Amino acid sequence: MVMAQASGLTTVSTWLACFLGHSPDTTRQQLREWYEEAAAKKSRGATKGVKRQAVDVGACFAPLLAWVLETWPATEPRLALALDATTLGQIFTILAISIVYRGCAIPIAWKVLPACTKGAWQPHWLALLAHLEKIIPPTWCVLVLTDRGLYAHWLYHAIIHLGWHPFMRINAGGKYHRLGLGDFLPLANLIQPTGQLWCEAVTCFKAHPLACTLLAYHDALHTDAWLIVTDLDPPQANIAWYGMRAWCEAGFKDFKRGGWQWQHTRMTDPARAERLWLALAVATLWVVRVGGEADAHLPVSSLDALPPTHIARRRHQPHTRLRLVSCFKRGVMVILTALVASRTLPLGTFHPEPWPDTLTGQKTYT
Repeated sequence: MVMAQASGLTTVSTWLACFLGHSPDTTRQQLREWYEEAAAKKSRGATKGVKRQAVDVGACFAPLLAWVLETWPATEPRLALALDATTLGQIFTILAISIVYRGCAIPIAWKVLPACTKGAWQPHWLALLAHLEKIIPPTWCVLVLTDRGLYAHWLYHAIIHLGWHPFMRINAGGKYHRLGLGDFLPLANLIQPTGQLWCEAVTCFKAHPLACTLLAYHDALHTDAWLIVTDLDPPQANIAWYGMRAWCEAGFKDFKRGGWQWQHTRMTDPARAERLWLALAVATLWVVRVGGEADAHLPVSSLDALPPTHIARRRHQPHTRLRLVSCFKRGVMVILTALVASRTLPLGTFHPEPWPDTLTGQKTYT
């Protein structure tokens, strides 16, 4: 997939057949059996006398997370996860838990559902979280980020049950109560485009009360405000962390038009798509790990050698660092370059950045 820069069966099997000198049809069939269910393999009679099984995707989630932690530095004992849903046209809805890292996202658990069908998501999210229980050391700080459409009382408490910290955006239609101060007030009252942060321990929601820390921020540059609920104490919570949630959108883009071209799939079976996502997730983990390591070691530009009046000094904004090439794309290029130059194939290690600590220059949160 990295070499073909695509995830389509025909494209990848054609590349592999050319590289290995194998029959294109044979290679294509071998790859098909990766994502097919056991019954489909048996029905063709090609596996007579052999007990075939389907890949158990759920059994791979915990090892996938452990694989990430394997090269995660012990000096950075915290992890940011994003829960979100994406769609593929009118075919699939995907519920995904991803590690957000250096502007990218690595899926570590997912559920593929038929699109446009009714049904509760609660059992699916709880099952995905259960797969990841006890994999991350209990001493680590794990932040779980969700957008407005995913807030639910049961999900908030399920995250806390794992020893993690919910950091969930909510809609402004409810009410909140300041401890020891009068009646419930509309959350909308906190939406003032002043650019000032509001943070306080409160009780949110009148119908289903939630004791939490509420953070609110809005400025004149953006249409919508951030309203975040978390179990962290006010001095511990930093609303700028929520900016990392947008990285999972970049991860979905990498799966589709920005990377593996999954939007061209002709699959219609959700179970088969879940198995394909395992290959997509492993490929993503590899290129992001390689690209992130390369990104961490890029030379830092210096203004010291420039004259005091140089235009670069006047325009320099020390609080922002523009990443011209994503870690996903950089990882693909580093791997391809190693192959072309006959160098050792890089595997990479994780080099997490410090979490954002200021909203200055943030332009991704609406």
